[in-house]
Amino acid sequence: MSHVVKKRKLDKTRQDSLYFDSYSDVTIHEEMIADHVRTNTYRMAILRNSECIRGKVVLDVGAGTGVLSIFCAQAGAKKVYAVEACSIAEQAERIVQQNHMEDKIQVIRGTVETVDLPERVEVIVSEWMGYALLHESMLNSVLYARDKWLQPGGVILPSKAELYIAPISDPVVEDRLHFWYTVKDQYGVDMSCMSDFARRCIMNSDITVNSVTVEDVLSHPARFAELDLHTVTVEELRSVKGQFRCESFGSAAVNAFCVYFTVTFPCPDKPHALVLSTSPFKPETHWKQAVLYLDAPIDVVQDTLVTGEVCMYPSEESARHICIHVDYTIGEQKKQSKTFSIPDWSSEAQP
Repeated sequence: MSHVVKKRKLDKTRQDSLYFDSYSDVTIHEEMIADHVRTNTYRMAILRNSECIRGKVVLDVGAGTGVLSIFCAQAGAKKVYAVEACSIAEQAERIVQQNHMEDKIQVIRGTVETVDLPERVEVIVSEWMGYALLHESMLNSVLYARDKWLQPGGVILPSKAELYIAPISDPVVEDRLHFWYTVKDQYGVDMSCMSDFARRCIMNSDITVNSVTVEDVLSHPARFAELDLHTVTVEELRSVKGQFRCESFGSAAVNAFCVYFTVTFPCPDKPHALVLSTSPFKPETHWKQAVLYLDAPIDVVQDTLVTGEVCMYPSEESARHICIHVDYTIGEQKKQSKTFSIPDWSSEAQP
């Protein structure tokens, strides 16, 4: 008896359960804490905002191990509510006690949508970003906390997010495709006909999370979207889109786009804001970049125009998963379109 695999839309409770369970293991927290760019940027941003935090009440949304809550206490917060929905909250309580912060930090187990805080807050801090910024859609919870618990004129850290795109040439893909032409020389069996099949498998519709090297980026990145966390709405997150325009650096074959993000922390009384960047031109983070493979490579030369529009929206199967639709035109080629999604661990086989 044969079975087919069908993607079934999961109810929100199941989606949330899968999401929070993924944060109950030590591995993901080790990866995040070990990401020096991420953790140290948050630490510096919180300390640089000490004038806004000192003596104030802070809400840490999705506190995890509680490290950001401790940074806020070190910056002088009067009280920090560390809200965490998964079982890692138990470890956060132990870490708070180990650092003698239990008089300032209260760990609250639950989602920010369901917990009841004893007071409104003056600062919200959260590390909510997922792959391609919006995967996992934790930003919705931050906006809920903003609307329900943040006092007027309150501080949000970070306060702004921006999305960028650039055409790239991934040499690893071309090497893998060329591999099938080398089999005959090695073993006397011509397998070059596998190349088309390999191309369909490799250059598929998955959002591939990978590190892009600077040498493979073919133009200056173009910003296509900006989110102001003080004003953006959940409704607006259902379709985050914008146009882009790039000019290629030189002769190459475009076989993918890379998408990355930055978030910005306000720094009062400082000449510049603090930016956490996941750009391939900056030190690597655990977010790396989101790589979107085209169906086939397209040759470009110096100053070839690459234009288009990106639209990011929640998957129909799971609202916590992001889809990216790209309309693009490269040089004199006609406009093409492709929709990408992150492989869904919530897909289930149904008879």
